[in-house]
Amino acid sequence: MTLSFGFREDPPGLEVVDPVERRTASLATPDVVRPSSADADAFCFPVDDAVAVRTAAVTLPTAAAVYVRDANGEMVASAECGTSRELPAGTYSVELCTPVKLYLRVESSLSVSATFDRVELAFDGETEMFVGARSHHRRPAATVRTTADPEDLMAAVSTFGSALKTTSPERSFPTLRGHPPTVELGDDLAIPDGLDSPDTGVRIELPPDPSYVYPAAPLAYYLGADLVPGTTPRIVADGVDHSLRTTRGFEAEVERVLKGTFLLDCVTRTEGYYPVDLHERRQVEPLVDIDFADLYDASLAERLAAYLEVPYALLEEHVPEWQLAAHVAPEPGNVETLPFVVDDLAVVRTPAASERSASNVQLSATDEFVRNGEFTRSVTESSAPDRSLVEPDLTDAQEQLWVGDDAPVGANKAIAEAFRNRLERTSSDGEIDITVVCNDSKMDEERTLADEVYGSREELPFDVTVRSDLTTGELRDALARETQFFHYIGHIDENGFDCADGYLDARSLDSVGVEAFFLNACQSYDQGVALIESGAIGGVVTLNDVVNSGAVRVGKAMSRLLNRGFPLRAALNVARDRSLVGGQYLVVGDGNVDIIQTENAVPVLLEIESKSGNQFELTPRSFVSSQGGLGRLVTPKIGCEDEYFLSSGPLKSFTQNKARLQNLFALDTIPLLFDGTFVWSDELAEF
Repeated sequence: MTLSFGFREDPPGLEVVDPVERRTASLATPDVVRPSSADADAFCFPVDDAVAVRTAAVTLPTAAAVYVRDANGEMVASAECGTSRELPAGTYSVELCTPVKLYLRVESSLSVSATFDRVELAFDGETEMFVGARSHHRRPAATVRTTADPEDLMAAVSTFGSALKTTSPERSFPTLRGHPPTVELGDDLAIPDGLDSPDTGVRIELPPDPSYVYPAAPLAYYLGADLVPGTTPRIVADGVDHSLRTTRGFEAEVERVLKGTFLLDCVTRTEGYYPVDLHERRQVEPLVDIDFADLYDASLAERLAAYLEVPYALLEEHVPEWQLAAHVAPEPGNVETLPFVVDDLAVVRTPAASERSASNVQLSATDEFVRNGEFTRSVTESSAPDRSLVEPDLTDAQEQLWVGDDAPVGANKAIAEAFRNRLERTSSDGEIDITVVCNDSKMDEERTLADEVYGSREELPFDVTVRSDLTTGELRDALARETQFFHYIGHIDENGFDCADGYLDARSLDSVGVEAFFLNACQSYDQGVALIESGAIGGVVTLNDVVNSGAVRVGKAMSRLLNRGFPLRAALNVARDRSLVGGQYLVVGDGNVDIIQTENAVPVLLEIESKSGNQFELTPRSFVSSQGGLGRLVTPKIGCEDEYFLSSGPLKSFTQNKARLQNLFALDTIPLLFDGTFVWSDELAEF
């Protein structure tokens, strides 16, 4: 993997580009710097590449978590919003949590200052500074082949823990949980050398049946446990004999153990390399009889034994909102999708779902809109497609994922090819290519909105192409062109994309260069699935007809959220509430793919509730991004609190007056849920 280090002259600075993940991190300097190659082994933590420059100071033009360590790797300071640190002469390693992970190493006195929108580091005069960078890109180490035999499936899942980079509490950080090996279904069991699960001393005994194996997969991965046949589901280790068969049910108990263990690991790790003021530790520590300092150095099995003594009811309200619940049909073929679900540390459930007909799913509101003069994005007055639909029982996770043959209602559709396509993604020149196609002039409103939104981030390199009324040949060429995002506005039906000279059926394409897409048209599900099967990674589609005005609202919200760094699933999670037709939209493929990086790797929606006396209650709601999985630390820009929080879900609420809120809005454009209404901060009228 090759990261790119370059220098800028106007304004002067250093730029680090990850060409595979399409991520850029910029460091401003007082004068032009000329990077030279440096030793990548000179840092406390692993880096992919390193350079050296000479400078008296460096500025990161965005807020970010900053951790400063001495020559021995011990953390001596951290800097959050509104704080500054002065450190005497010494050897320091500075960790910057940016879209490309950065580590700086200097021998100097050090001044660190963090504000709402930047981090500034100053040295004792011009100093040699080493800059190391690490990509967030993660690839499986190997592929396991398995048969449909349940015991072979158990052996395959038992290899997942081999991807853990540590069995310490730090594995609760997403960067220290490697990608599980991929799995393919075949005629025999073949496990490559080196994929043994770590020696944690933990095993999970299960009846040999996929309906037990699949839900246990994330827990087996996180615990580095072996799955072995047994009559009664239970976790066994030195000092541990925990039954997974309870009155709550097997799947519910597995979920509780996973979430409780994860939360307590996040708390325990504050005794190690990251001794930060963690909000969740403040909340949990008074409730439990645990010496976290003593437990930090214990073995995984010893920590697990202590964690299982804590009633989950004490922990439940402090567990971060889980990113993903995956409803996985217990069929042998679905084992190929399981590693990608486990990589997101999803809760896995076997499906409990009701069948739905497409005609029932078609919103009755559509008829009302049409009677009032609205038009849908269908080409003809066609009926809903004859498709098998299922509606899974929803959980309290942020996002729902369906792994099975049917099209889901109220959930997103996983497709194994999409995840494989993501793994095969190749390097780019760093520019973000976006193509917008509008094939009906009556929908120009959305085309204009998309043209204004995409590429509006001045700090990132964009190439945005907007085209109208394409022929089948022109659309075929547009889909073949390598592009990060393809936004289609127009008509789609069972024949394919409606073009100026006929129809283009994506099922006729052998390959596409599009990575992610938004097909904002009626009945675009089948065409979206075809794009995935031809090489795309993920996209947003519709199940049935959508009214044009509702489609415009969803399209506008999606465009702006994607432009702010929300991944597909999280963006749609927010955008679908913008319209009555929002329930017709879903993600197919890998919904964790994003188009544009976030400034701090954690997309945030700010919920605001008006109070009396010009006061407002603010609650940041964080979402998990492709580079910031469960367990990542986040510090809200509100109030400049010193506390850190675990990402995913609502953080602590803050009270601010009107003037402070206006100052916050002046710093950045923020998506808001203001007194229950979705709006952007730059659209908000006087309040």
